[in-house]
This record gives sequence, structure tokens and C-alpha cells, in this order.
Amino acid sequence: MSSTELPETRTAAAPPASRSRTVRVADGEELRSVALPGLGLIVRARPGNRPGLPPALYVHGLGGSSQNWSALMPLLADTVDGEAVDLPGFGVSPPPADGDYSVTGHARAVIRLLDSERRGPVHLFGNSLGGAVATRVAAVRPDLVRTLTLISPALPELRAQRSAWPTALLALPGVSSFFARLTRDWTAEQRVRGVMALCYGDPGQVTDEGFLHAVEEMERRLELPYFWDAMARSSRGIVDAYTLGGQHGLWRQAERVLAPTLLVYGARDRLVSFRMARRAATAFRGSRLLTLPDAGHVAMMEYPETVAQAVRELIADHGGS
Repeated sequence: MSSTELPETRTAAAPPASRSRTVRVADGEELRSVALPGLGLIVRARPGNRPGLPPALYVHGLGGSSQNWSALMPLLADTVDGEAVDLPGFGVSPPPADGDYSVTGHARAVIRLLDSERRGPVHLFGNSLGGAVATRVAAVRPDLVRTLTLISPALPELRAQRSAWPTALLALPGVSSFFARLTRDWTAEQRVRGVMALCYGDPGQVTDEGFLHAVEEMERRLELPYFWDAMARSSRGIVDAYTLGGQHGLWRQAERVLAPTLLVYGARDRLVSFRMARRAATAFRGSRLLTLPDAGHVAMMEYPETVAQAVRELIADHGGS
């Protein structure tokens, strides 16, 4: 993996507060910026291996970025023309002008991206928060989605796991600033180890190189003046989405999804309960379910080959062109 400082080629310019650090871009990837009224987005492209492949869009989870898909995208380059977006306020995308970090706000950003480039319908992927966002997009704009792949989607749970409580607490007013002060002496290495312990079924799978890259990215993000605000407001957005009822509730919208859907759940997930897999498989009509006994919250990073194979089968059966 390598990086440069040329925005038009291999990296996009970082926000002013973090301009001294570049963003890592894997071989075969390209970063580009998309400017829309009140919204700037960074898109990480992994072009398909041949012309004419159908488009795909990957949406990351809370605290993540388009880099979360760098292990999966090359494995699917023979099947789709892939792009992964940095949601507003995450990765290298600046905060949204309207300050809207709700699930609906993130979904609106994805829809605006697809509409502006006339890229849909796409094979849409979402992990965690991105899974909730992708569900909402697929429900309200079925014309934009060919197939839907959800990896540990953040859908409402009545009894969240205790290990997921700190994420929910970030949504409370003042908690994020308190936590920032409480942890100001933590090193980037300590923070990354904590995140990996929470997100991976087996953190020991992470290579030394992968760990160093994650530390570099953590150091870059901690320099951003809006880092904690984006985390807190997006956490609040998830909590708010969990409380919505009626036609705007995420489970009700899951039932409205028409696109063929693949659901991926890890039995060692400490953020989204594995027991939700059965309910999700019932809610998304005609869906197929992949359960991974040793995976945690980010199966596309832990077992990319297994996930890629399941996606290929979904697309071959329902949306290969």
C-alpha cells in the first residue's frame, strides 16, 4: 500500500487541520472528490477489471471510512465497478453544511451522490451504521439499488449487548466532550487496540502492517476539529433511528426493500447482536443469510474472501448486468 500527496491521482487533499497527513490509498484505488451544494464527499474508486461491469457503492460504519472496504473491493473487481464513499464528517469528507448526521441525513447524502452522477442502480453495500443507511436508501429509492448486501447492519435492538453501550452513550449531550477529555492522554495505539478488540472477532488476525496503518489513520482523525462532533452526532442519529416508529422505522423499511438482499452476521459481534440475524432474515423478503462463527463486526475486513464469494453468488443469481 502506498500514498502520495497528489489529490487528482492517488489521494485527496485532507481538511486544513490535517493537511500535513496524507490518506492511505491501496494499489489499484483512486480517490476523488465530489462537490454538491452544502455537501462534499470523498469517493474511493476500485475500477472493475474490464469495461461494462455494473456499478457498486460501499458505505462504511460509525467511525469508519471508505478504507474499511479496501480488502473486499479488489476481490469483487471481476464482478463490479466499485466505489466506496466517506460519509459526511468521516474519512476525508468534510462535515455536512447543515450538520445533519442522522441516518436519514447520511442516506440523503448517498442518494444525492448517486443521483448527481447517474450511477444507479448499484449493488449497494453497508456495514453497521452504513447498513442502516443502505436499508433506508433501498427502501425509499428502489430505483437506485440492484442488490443489497448488509454486514452487521445497525438495525434497532430492544436489548443491546453491554459491549455496545459506550457507543450509545456517545449520543448523550456532553458525553463525547467528557470522553475526549478523559482519554486525551491515550495514545493512538491504545485507541486502535480498543477499537479492534471491539470490532474484530479475533484481533490477532490483524497484521502488523495493518495495525500500523490503522494507527496512522487514527492519528490523522484525532487532529480533525470535528472528529468527536461527527462521532457524537452520528451516534445520536443511530439512537434516534432506533426510536422511530411507523413507516419511518428501520424494520418497517426493511420490509419494504425490493432488492435481493444478502445479510452477513458474525457470531462474535460485540456491537450488533448475532441474535438479530434471524429477525433480519425474516424482515428482508427473500433474503439469504451468511453467518460466520468466528467473525466480529467487520466481516468484510476479517473474512473478505468468504463475503466476496457470497456476493458473487447473489449478483450472479439476481443482478449480474
